[in-house]
Amino acid sequence: MLAEIIENRRAIYPDVYSNQPIPKEEINQILDAANWAPTHKRTEPWRFKVFHSETSRKQLSTFLGEAYVKSVESPSDFKRKKMEQKALQSGCVIAICMQRDPEARIPEWEEVASVAMAVQNMWLTAHDLNIGAYWSSPALIQYVGEHVSLAEGERCLGFFYMGKYEGELPDGLRKSNISEKTQWM
Repeated sequence: MLAEIIENRRAIYPDVYSNQPIPKEEINQILDAANWAPTHKRTEPWRFKVFHSETSRKQLSTFLGEAYVKSVESPSDFKRKKMEQKALQSGCVIAICMQRDPEARIPEWEEVASVAMAVQNMWLTAHDLNIGAYWSSPALIQYVGEHVSLAEGERCLGFFYMGKYEGELPDGLRKSNISEKTQWM
């Protein structure tokens, strides 16, 4: 069953999300799954900022549009609107953050990897709950601290957009078989 969930998980984008709300219990289930990711020296570096209410998603949408406009030399109205729409089309947006171990006991890449594994747990759990999701890391993440409070040593690694969806998912594709990427020693 787990192998099937892994093989069938897909990035599902906000433009195909339905307007069906995501219950808070399901969001908590997804976040709890994240908390069980592997973590070296138990630093548990993952931190999440949840935009679940319509009001918080509207505020995030406005912030992203304004951050886009100020971050580029010649802003495109089309791109600004597209950035804003993602938060509005989603049933929930989670800012994926990482709290660096203050003692730097392990390499930073290991903490980033732990956060990525936490997000993979979230993604698999969301898929199992029939919630579409995808991780986006736009250049705008550098401005997240202007919208939400970040602790010292904490930074945003992206946004996890989620929404209920209906319909069939496309088959998964890989460019090559695992045997072409594996050397047996």
